[in-house]
Amino acid sequence: MIEEKLELLGIKLPNPPTPAGSYIPAVKTGNLLFISGQIPMEEGKVLFTGKVTDDNLETAQKSARMCAINLLAQIKRELGSLDKVTRIVRLSGFVNSDAEFYQHPKVINPASDLFFEVFGDKGKHSRIAVGVACLPLNSMTEIDAIVEFSE
Repeated sequence: MIEEKLELLGIKLPNPPTPAGSYIPAVKTGNLLFISGQIPMEEGKVLFTGKVTDDNLETAQKSARMCAINLLAQIKRELGSLDKVTRIVRLSGFVNSDAEFYQHPKVINPASDLFFEVFGDKGKHSRIAVGVACLPLNSMTEIDAIVEFSE
């Protein structure tokens, strides 16, 4: 069912990116899945890099959406099916921003919106959106997630 929604939205999940450090992409504990931070990577390349400013807000929003797509790919890899998701609990969004940039929530909104579109009420989540001095591989955004699931 969720796969059909993704198809209708024109989203094809990529192969989940591999970790860029000494960690694993996801940890299951009980009925929670903790997904490590995802950057806007596709086929081993970071698609959106650099500091976020008021001038490139739309590009940064595309970066956040790509992070969300990579989160979905990690969830599917870990659970086998996105239909096992019972709730998106929390997203933590990090924005590689210029010191004078204050629109961090606007940057991360497309990621939240995608989870609402895909999962409906199950996609409603708590969230933080913060600016940081830099991110891995100079990516514009990084987002991690906590997901509740059932077997």
